[in-house]
Formats: sequence, structure tokens, C-alpha cells
Amino acid sequence: MSISEDFTSSTDRFRAELLAHCYRMLGSAEEAEDLVQETYLRAWRSFDGFEGRASMRTWLYRIATNVCLTAIERRGRRPLPSGLGAPAQDTETPLAPASEVPWLQPFPDALLATGAGEDPAAVAVSRAGIRLAFVAALQHLSARQRAMLILRDVLEWPAAQVAELLGTTTTAVNSGLRRARAQLAQALPAEDELAEPAEPARRVLLERFATAFENADTGALAELLREDVALEMPPAPAWFAGRATVLRFFATHALDMPGRFRLVPVMANGQPAFAVYRRGLDGAYQADAVTVPTVTATGIARIVTFRSPGLFTVFGLAEGWRNSP
Repeated sequence: MSISEDFTSSTDRFRAELLAHCYRMLGSAEEAEDLVQETYLRAWRSFDGFEGRASMRTWLYRIATNVCLTAIERRGRRPLPSGLGAPAQDTETPLAPASEVPWLQPFPDALLATGAGEDPAAVAVSRAGIRLAFVAALQHLSARQRAMLILRDVLEWPAAQVAELLGTTTTAVNSGLRRARAQLAQALPAEDELAEPAEPARRVLLERFATAFENADTGALAELLREDVALEMPPAPAWFAGRATVLRFFATHALDMPGRFRLVPVMANGQPAFAVYRRGLDGAYQADAVTVPTVTATGIARIVTFRSPGLFTVFGLAEGWRNSP
């Protein structure tokens, strides 16, 4: 077997979980793919010197983490609008995008699609810790705190192993981890507030949400939203909180005509989402947004709508059609 074949056979099975790891660190699926490519390039260049003192998986994670730390130093964090300030009250003014902000992006579950015979443990690692709220909360941490928390709490590495990777002490890791967990707890909603309904109830609620949106039925939509629901629409920095305010925004800017939108179910960040297509003046539907609703036992708690048609390429979706799918 050639070195190239040996490298491929030894490393390819870790690609999906490394992609998820880089996404947790960076908050961008596109950037995560680039950093995984950089990880494999660095690993290939030093493969001859790999002596097996650590496992291949640990070695690749060490390279990937350092690549991510460097990238975060250059670029900084990727927030959602709610991470930048208080909710807006004015629902009449058209939203202006802030394209200069490197916004958090959703992660298509299709990128973690696995082949037959893949290790179930590796699949679980790939899919753990990519919920949108969790990744958004990670953005409040420093780069090293993110690495500590992901390696310890998501990947369940021993503190000593994390310390070796980061070039620090176990004491420093444990201390940093305590601070990171405290900050994360402040940024994350309480688990009991976000408890999901059973699958049949969740599916029905999501179907009702899509139907209400497509029919521009704000009354039906109101029945599905929690009183404290929040709406975020990056790249617009303004966001809204409260059922009445959110419904007023929708009525003014989106739900004024039945048939304007079509919602196609997708999976993003390990949770149900929708690709949103908007009908143009010519009657054709074009890519508009990816929206990720947070469904709880008491209704929809948050709607994050990523107004970025370029995401449809990342999700492997059609950019539009002339007839309803």
C-alpha cells in the first residue's frame, strides 16, 4: 500500500466528526469544511513522522483544534443578532443587513451522512453538540475556552489530554472549564424551558407551522408560538421578542399574501428546519432563507431565519423552480 493509500485509509473515517468539531468551534459550515481540508493537508505533510504515540483520531483532533484556534484569532466570533444587543420594537422599518458581521451559520445534517458499516460511536460524536442554541452559546466563550469545553464536555476527553493538546496544565484546564461552563449556562436557555414534545406532536406542530406560513395565516401561526418567542434574521442585526411583536413583524413584512412562500423540510444542527423559497413576480420560486424553529412542549420558542440564499448550495438544495414541489 502506498503512503497516499495508507493515509486515506487511516484518516478518512474521521472526516465527518472533524467537520462537526470545526463547526462547533467556528460556527460556519463553509469555514469548517475549509479548516478540515487544512487539517488533512497538515496531517498529510507530517504523516511520515506520525509515530503512533497517540491514536490517529487524537492526532487529527490536535491538528484540527490548533487550526481552529488560529482561525478564530484572525476572525473572532460568529454571533446571532440576540448576541449583540436588546430586541427591537420597531417592526415597520425594513430590515437593513449588516453584511460586515461574520454571522453564525446553520449546519446541514446531510454533511454528516454516513455510509454503511460506519462506527456508531463515531456517528454519535459527529452529531453531538451541534444544536443551534449550543453553538450560538459557544460564541460567547474565548477560543481556548471553546476548545476546553468541547473537548471535555462533548468529546469527553480526560483533562490531562486536553491540557497536553493546548500546551497547558490540568489545573488550568479545570479552572478554565469552570469559567466556561458558568458563561455557557448564562447564555443557554434552561433545559426545562426547551424540552421537546414527543416526535408525533413535534411533527404535527412543524407541519402546522409550514402550512400557516405558506397560507399567510397569522392567526394559525399565533397558536403555535410561545408568549416569549424570539425571531432572529441574520444578516439583519435587529431581532424581535414576544408573540405580539413577532406576529406584527410577520404581518407587515412577510405574511401579507398566501402562496408567497414555500417551505421545504430539511435538517439543520440536528433539528428540523425549513428551506424557504419566495415566489417572484414571474411566478417562479427562488431560494430565500433557511429557517430553524426551536420546538418545545409549550410551542415554538425561537425562530432563526438565515436570509442567505447561498446556504442552499451548502445544503445541497435547488435554487428554485417554476412549479410547487
